[in-house]
Parts: sequence; C-alpha cells; structure tokens
Amino acid sequence: MSHSETEAGAAPAAEHHSRWSRWKKPLTVVFFLALIVLFTLLARRIEWNEVFDTLADFKVRTLIIASAITLLSFLTYASFDLIGRTYIRQDLTWKQILPVGIISYAFNLNLSAWVGGIAMRYRLYSRLGVSKGNIAKILGLSLATNWFGYMTVAGAVFSSGLVEMPPGWKISTTALQGVGVLLLVISASYLAACRFSSRREWSIRGVEINLPSVRMAMLQLALGALNWSLMAAVIFTLLPSKLEYPMVLGVLLISAIAGVITHIPAGLGVLEAVFVALLQHHASRGSLIAGLIAYRAIYFILPLLITLAMYLLVEAKAKSLRIEKKPSS
Repeated sequence: MSHSETEAGAAPAAEHHSRWSRWKKPLTVVFFLALIVLFTLLARRIEWNEVFDTLADFKVRTLIIASAITLLSFLTYASFDLIGRTYIRQDLTWKQILPVGIISYAFNLNLSAWVGGIAMRYRLYSRLGVSKGNIAKILGLSLATNWFGYMTVAGAVFSSGLVEMPPGWKISTTALQGVGVLLLVISASYLAACRFSSRREWSIRGVEINLPSVRMAMLQLALGALNWSLMAAVIFTLLPSKLEYPMVLGVLLISAIAGVITHIPAGLGVLEAVFVALLQHHASRGSLIAGLIAYRAIYFILPLLITLAMYLLVEAKAKSLRIEKKPSS
C-alpha cells in the first residue's frame, strides 16, 4: 500500500474519531442527567421504612456468606495479574502479585479505573522493580481478562433469553439475545486468533503486545467470567430469595455497561437505578435497595478500608519485596 493510500485511509478514521470526540461528552452528560432523573423518580416511590427494616433483618449467616464470596471474587480478580506474570516472563511471586491485584481492585471499584486500575498498579509494581513496559502489559492483560470474561458470560446469559426486558423498553428481549450472540462471536474470534493467527506481536505507541496462547486465553475467559459470576452471587445472596440467579447476573451485566458510560466512581446510583427498573416487577423496591446497600457495604466499602491498611503495609515492605535484578554478564 502506498503512502498516499495510507493517508487516504487514515483520513476518514481520523475524521470519525474527531466526530465521536465531539459527541462523546454531551452524550455522556445527557445519559447522566437522565439517570439522575430516573433515580430521583424511583427514590420518591420507594418505601424507605421497608429498606431500613430489611437491613435490620439481615441474618449474620447471610452477611458471612456474602463476605466469603466477596473474598473469592477479589482473589479471582487478583489472579488476573498472576496470568500477567507468565505473560511478561518476569520473576514475580504470588506474595508480590496478589496484594497489588487486591488493592488495585478495591481502589478501582471505589475511585475509578484511572486511580485503581492504572495509577495504583503503576505505583505498586514500580515500587517492586517492574519496568513500565511490563506494567503496561500486565494492565492490558488484566483489562482483556476482565472484559473478555464479561463478553463470555454476558453472551451466554443474554443469548439464552433468561433476562426478560420490561414491556415498553427500547431494547427488547429479542434484541438483547442478538447482543448476546454477537458477544459470543467476539469471544470465539479472540480464541480463534490466539490459536490460529500467524502474527503474534504488535507494537502500539511503543508498547509491545504479544498474542497469548490459546490455553492462556481460555484461562483469561474462565477467570473473567468467574469473577463476574461471583459479583452477581454476592448480590443474589443479599436480594429477596424469590429472585433467580441468572436474572440477577443479567441485570448486573447490563448495569456494568451503564456504569462504564457514565464514568461515575463506584457507579453510584447507576447500579441501583438499573436493578430497580428491571426487577421492580419481581420484588419490592425497598427490598432491592436494601440488598444493594448491603452489597455496597460488603463489596465496596469494607474491602477499601482493608486494602488501605494493606497499601500502607506494601509501601512499608516495598524494598524487601523488590525484585532482585540479575547482574549483567
């Protein structure tokens, strides 16, 4: 391809990117304002006495089960970085990696991906002696693991028709099934690329990206899907027993996309609005809000408090945990 052809092909792409950049912010603002209006209207129709009564009636056993599932979820997410250790082929132990993954996840959930997923990882891994290039690879693999896992489980749940959209919604149950099929096709394409692609390396902005083996890709999808399933299991444990797990999982997956669009730290209000809007015909609004308040306390706030102490400990022990550099020959 000639230089002029390359420029001709790049021009429409640049124009499309510029057009999207102009519309992205106003569309996000409109979506955010619509969400505030929706949640305000829902809040007025909630029996708050029922919310407080439900919170007071939670059994200790239920809270312990939800906390145990939360711990499994955090360990699963931290394991994404264990895959990264194999990917970058650097001598890192699980004692070095798991605390970084757990701390980053808690900060990511509460303070946004930029603070937890990116800044915190760069801070902690650089303190351990990991190069910026390898940190970028670990971060990229972790993001891919999370979202390819999402596409796998969301594709399976949506395409199965287990999630029924309320009457009158612009997105029908049939349309959601179509989205699910598309997500499964994308996931299958990723696995096929890892298995059959002859080109295994790319360089994006100076960062070298290597296509993982199909075995590593399958591990990515399995761990990513497991983490989303565990998140839903925590919510399912805290919501009314008459709700079915596949429905709760599906609503969580839908709310995750709404949270990404709004860029609100911890998705405050987004999760609640989506759950109430989609499940209010299956359970009372008060019981739904109570369960989600308990979920935020167990899955967001408590881990953040614990990981703040972990962060201080890791910072204090950073020198002793630092990777020993091998002498050059």
